[in-house]
Amino acid sequence: MPPKDKLQYHIQAKKGDIGRYVLLPGDPERCEKIAAYFDNPKFISRHREYVIYTGTLLGEKASVCSTGIGCPSTAIAVEELIAIGADTFIRVGTAGGIQDGTRSGEVAIVTGAIRDEGTTRQYLPLEFPAVANPDVVLALREAAEKSGIPHRCGITQSKDSFYGETEPERMPIEDRLKERWKAWKAGGAVCSEMESSAIFILSAIYRKRAGGAMLIIGDPNKEKAPSKPDHTGYAPLDVNRAIKVAVEGLKVLITRDQQMKK
Repeated sequence: MPPKDKLQYHIQAKKGDIGRYVLLPGDPERCEKIAAYFDNPKFISRHREYVIYTGTLLGEKASVCSTGIGCPSTAIAVEELIAIGADTFIRVGTAGGIQDGTRSGEVAIVTGAIRDEGTTRQYLPLEFPAVANPDVVLALREAAEKSGIPHRCGITQSKDSFYGETEPERMPIEDRLKERWKAWKAGGAVCSEMESSAIFILSAIYRKRAGGAMLIIGDPNKEKAPSKPDHTGYAPLDVNRAIKVAVEGLKVLITRDQQMKK
């Protein structure tokens, strides 16, 4: 890992470019959208799948950095962000619903992740759980409640294969994939995505804080989501629902951190 005072190789940022608080979308195109929630946002860098903006929230420096799809690129981003001063991470993006009764447009506030991927095995044995920080989880839940955005807390499945989940019948190991999906559902997992476990495992190793707020866009009951805004002001499939929860959750954490300094 490059020294803290040097430009990080992949994210092309150095100490001072980012805040301690970082939102982590997968899609680079969402970074500017998220940065619009900051005060005085400033573009920092764009390299490969990594786009960074930095601004302030409640007077504290905060950043957004895209991770790309999956745990390998996410782990690189988190490693390099930690190297230059980040200590609080919130994954914000989309996920597929798992539980019956879940509706597209709910926000999943994840408490931990099933490590159904290969990246974190290079860090810790699979017996070690990928767990979100409880303070981050509670801050996100508080934000969702205050915003009136429907949400549910629970475990996410972090996987490597998008189509292995969405089209298992095409895969040579169809039966095994469906059997495992049945197990995740029986265990109470609420959603499926591709990045959270890496964020949680690295945060555990480096003693940082992490959580996640994901918009559920896959309805297990195959019901079509309404296209018009509801009482929240957002349409159910508008990713701003998850962004709103993540940003407001970050404000809760910032406020508490500021109070601790007094």
